[in-house]
Amino acid sequence: MPANISINASNITKRYGDKTALDDISFDVAKGELFGFIGPDGAGKTTLFRLITSLLIPDKGSLTVEGLDTVKDYIKLRKILGYMPGRFSLYQDLTVEENLKFFAGIFKTTPEANYELVKDIYSQIEPFKNRKAGKLSGGMKQKLALSCALIHKPEVLVLDEPTTGVDAVSRIEFWEMLGRLRRSGITIVVSTPYMDEASRCDRVALIQNGKIMSIDTPDSIQNNYSRGLWAVKSDDTYRLLTDLRQFKSTRTAFPFGEHIHLSLKDELIKPAEIVSYLESTGHSNIHISKIEPTIEDCFMEMMGAESNMSATSQK
Repeated sequence: MPANISINASNITKRYGDKTALDDISFDVAKGELFGFIGPDGAGKTTLFRLITSLLIPDKGSLTVEGLDTVKDYIKLRKILGYMPGRFSLYQDLTVEENLKFFAGIFKTTPEANYELVKDIYSQIEPFKNRKAGKLSGGMKQKLALSCALIHKPEVLVLDEPTTGVDAVSRIEFWEMLGRLRRSGITIVVSTPYMDEASRCDRVALIQNGKIMSIDTPDSIQNNYSRGLWAVKSDDTYRLLTDLRQFKSTRTAFPFGEHIHLSLKDELIKPAEIVSYLESTGHSNIHISKIEPTIEDCFMEMMGAESNMSATSQK
């Protein structure tokens, strides 16, 4: 394995009974990279992260982190990993300070020894160090969890949807902290359901139904979107979505706020033809504009294309 590779997954498959959670996936994460996995619930992100952190064993394939096999070398591996699971898992009846000391003690270190690494994060919750963790706000809980995951100075940080349920301001602050950690040389692997967060990663893997659909930089994913994309709006957004999905030239149609983002099978279709169709189905105050795709549009397009292929193969 090249020296600049931090994580290497080769043909990983994981099943739960007759359910395939991960289906023959392969990828590399470079040292010092901020690498994101985005996908809906049930896509396989949490299973993958439990494999990376040696909490699960793959049914097939191999997985190494900093050259350590996640099955054979799990004891050594856990000393160099920091892990934040999706659900807050610290001791809620311990105080902020007691949690930090406890997790430092597990790795035979102290909060003081690596305080510089967590200072930017922990200093924001230090005024509440005597408050029990269960009494913290969502954003403060995440900052405490990140501090505890970092207190032993890991080489690789694994974060499973760390900002789910956290307010918008705390989400921004959290990702700014991740940027600073990345610049310190820590490899960070993170999953998120928020597409705006994905744009902050060096590279992103789009994952759906246990399969990796694409791996690239956020900019490249957006630049490789080859179709025209339209934002469509009318007085009745719910019925607009239904009617656009029944339009014979529609490839994909997904709701984005008060608009429907529409891609077409036939790029020669004119906006006037879409308006004419919608007027014939009873819509009024119709607005159509050409837009640039976001990374979320790219992901939804891939999902739509996969659904179309699946439907075709079942006919």
